[in-house]
Amino acid sequence: MTNHETPPAPSGIVDWLIGPARQNATPEEVVGGVAERLVESGVPLLRVRIGQSVANPLISAWGVIWSREGGPESYTVPRGMLATGSYEGSPFKHVITTRKSYHRSLENLVTGQDHAVLFELAESGSTDYLAMPVAYGDGSVQACAFTTDRPGGFSDSEIGLIESLAPAIGAALEPAAMRHSMASLLQVYLGSGPAERIGKGAFRRGQTTAIDAAVLITDLRDSSGMSERLDPDTLLKRLDAYFEVVVDAIRAQGGDVLKFVGDGVLAVFPADEEGSRPEACRRAARAVLDAFACPAAAGMRFVAALHVGPVVYGNIGSLDRLDFTVVGPTVNYLSRLEGVAKTLDRRAVCSREVAAVLPDGATRSLGSQTLKGFAEPREVFELWLPDGASS
Repeated sequence: MTNHETPPAPSGIVDWLIGPARQNATPEEVVGGVAERLVESGVPLLRVRIGQSVANPLISAWGVIWSREGGPESYTVPRGMLATGSYEGSPFKHVITTRKSYHRSLENLVTGQDHAVLFELAESGSTDYLAMPVAYGDGSVQACAFTTDRPGGFSDSEIGLIESLAPAIGAALEPAAMRHSMASLLQVYLGSGPAERIGKGAFRRGQTTAIDAAVLITDLRDSSGMSERLDPDTLLKRLDAYFEVVVDAIRAQGGDVLKFVGDGVLAVFPADEEGSRPEACRRAARAVLDAFACPAAAGMRFVAALHVGPVVYGNIGSLDRLDFTVVGPTVNYLSRLEGVAKTLDRRAVCSREVAAVLPDGATRSLGSQTLKGFAEPREVFELWLPDGASS
């Protein structure tokens, strides 16, 4: 490592981090702002990466990578990745477990001794690597890494400058990370639409919105029998596989999964604009067909029902326990349609209102059916499946 002279950092970098950046900057803006200000001060950065652990059942971490050519971009780390070789023995693990910085020249790496990630960085043009801990107020430690492509690497003064920013970086990133993690967790448990609404302040009981939407419900057949035949672990794996098939299909078509009720899935496809009801119905129907056509659904027996109409969308519940869901006559009618699907042994049914806006040939009438709670019989339609079969 050589001692290149570096101009002092801009006097406002710490003030920016603990002021405007801490108050309202996104993680991408924080990381990008730090990198750009360091470059302005003369530090020849090639790449900056800051990772964040997160309390989320689907991902173990997320973070931001800034590059000289591309700017800042966010990324996520799937849950389970921390148990692989990409994390074990890595500089990030060293920083997090020891709470100390890790510095390594990338110009003289040793095969079998240095971690694979360092070789990858060297192959991409980096000559020096510095990882340091960033402590948060809750006691957790996050890791951030800086690389340069200058021959000889960072100077001692540059390393000192970067490390001196750790407290201010932590002050700026912690609230941004909390906002990001909260939004991520809400989305996992509530769906994108509800998470966005609650994030914007719609979290009080009675805060509801009347919307027009296509509503979908699915239900697994013979779940009671499976619970008796299968051991708990096998049963849960079957349920998870079924939920994954249905939820992936719903999300791919822009729907929001509102809840799991036993082995049932309730989802909504909002008609966001006037006149978009047909499109909401088509997306909901496509989600059903895609779920049944998914190779992973082979051997699964579940039913689906579709209806469309006005629903009340928002928070309901007791004083200290709320649920974000949809209620109203449209939802009540949907549950009756699901019962018809089971009674008639059909995999997918829909109401007349849905059938009326789907393409010709997408449905066929099953005639007038008596629905519990409704005085007059209602016409019910079968949604044709990808293979043309009816059950």
